[in-house]
Amino acid sequence: MKPILSARRTVATAVILAAVGSVLSCSSSAEDSPESVPASGGAFPVTVDTKFGDVTVDSRPERVVALGWADAETALALGVEPVGASDWLAFGGDGVGPWADGLYTSSPEIIGTQEPSYEAVAALEPDVILDTKSSGDQARYDRLSQIAPTIALPEGADNYLTTVEQQVTMIASALGETDKGAELLDGLDADFTAAAAENPEFAGKTITVGAFSGTGFGAYISDSTRLLFMKKLGFVSNPAVDALTPKGFSVPISEENLDTLDADVVVIFPIEKSPTEVTDNPLFQRIPAVRDGRFLVFDDPVVAKSYSTNSILSQEYALTAVVPEVAQRLQS
Repeated sequence: MKPILSARRTVATAVILAAVGSVLSCSSSAEDSPESVPASGGAFPVTVDTKFGDVTVDSRPERVVALGWADAETALALGVEPVGASDWLAFGGDGVGPWADGLYTSSPEIIGTQEPSYEAVAALEPDVILDTKSSGDQARYDRLSQIAPTIALPEGADNYLTTVEQQVTMIASALGETDKGAELLDGLDADFTAAAAENPEFAGKTITVGAFSGTGFGAYISDSTRLLFMKKLGFVSNPAVDALTPKGFSVPISEENLDTLDADVVVIFPIEKSPTEVTDNPLFQRIPAVRDGRFLVFDDPVVAKSYSTNSILSQEYALTAVVPEVAQRLQS
């Protein structure tokens, strides 16, 4: 079998910073913005359409609390430093990945994730709360919106299924940085287009993106951000997984049915498990793609988190770090 993705393959920080700088400096139109969000130049008041209805932000926010998955990194990419933020992937420090190092001048108050302290949020006296990527729970929204205008998930994006395009556009509108948001998305789209063009063999190939955790194996559904990343590169989701009933943004796969994971390429995230617990599993080894070396198990947690975070900044890191590894596996 092929080796797992190791820390030695992590992209050099200088290269990543250059990539991030590139996306921050690109220019574009707002053509890819969701139609429900106005593409204004930053004039206030602005109204953002969410699954809970229209939310109006009367003036440019000065104190922002970013609670949703990757909401803080999105605000930072737009030039706004949250005073409070949630650290979903346990980065520590300011709660953001290395691709966002140096973007805070003052550290934020770190708030909880699935069960945030509403008292701590209120104590920060926010002008606006960002919660564009979370469970989409009505009770959570009701409590947050009592504190400040809350930019919740877009319609249909429950269970953390908000796309990076939706997240950037909604947050850019709420912060008065619509033009900058469009520029960021245009730059990211150009980088995905270039990566797909450099790897034409990806087009039409099936892929399974899954995880191994304390509850066993699971596969992410077609609309999850982890699958959308690969679909932008030309891959198509595994139809055997698509046919299963999802539980949130993934479907559980029992060990006796691990062949369901088989595709042209299989990508697995170990979650609080060692990579060898995946690769040493005899039933995993029997999957045809694994037997042929067409699989990738993440070993470097920074690379895995760049993919999982799925922010406008982390995707640049993931493109540089993950795409060459996938291409190598597909050629096996």
